[in-house]
This record gives sequence, structure tokens and C-alpha cells, in this order.
Amino acid sequence: MQKWEYATAPVLIHSTKQILDNWGADGWELVQVVPGPNPENLVAYFKRPLS
Repeated sequence: MQKWEYATAPVLIHSTKQILDNWGADGWELVQVVPGPNPENLVAYFKRPLS
């Protein structure tokens, strides 16, 4: 059975693509993005398979 690890990260609206690209380059898959604590922030949820 596949096992996963998960992470959450704050994402600033003005640099969303750069931040998500960096996580993707490290093998993380974006699962969901939700509004953060203020209008300029989002919270991203990621997962990646455990080795």
C-alpha cells in the first residue's frame, strides 16, 4: 500500500507560481489551496509518496 507524507505551507498571492513550482520541484503534489488568515495569504496542502 502506498504511504504518503503531507505538508502545509503559506502562499503569498503575489508569488504563488514561484512558491508552488518550488514545492513541485521537490516532489510535492498540490492537493488544495484555501484562503489564509488575511486576504494576501493562501494556505497550500501538499502530499508526496514516502520512499
